[in-house]
Amino acid sequence: MLILTRKPGEKICIGDDIVVTILGTNGRSVRVGIDAPEHIVVDREEVSIRRRQCEADAEYHSLFI
Repeated sequence: MLILTRKPGEKICIGDDIVVTILGTNGRSVRVGIDAPEHIVVDREEVSIRRRQCEADAEYHSLFI
């Protein structure tokens, strides 16, 4: 894992297509902006886990239709 220190307004580039901008901090929270192509899914971890679980449930139930 690469660990970087950035200040508000600074950016991190991932490949040629993704840019992460540190928008600001507030106590223990960090506001992050992410510019990525439309085909790249960008989710918070808890949303990603829930989405994958829903997809797995749908696949399981489709076996019995």
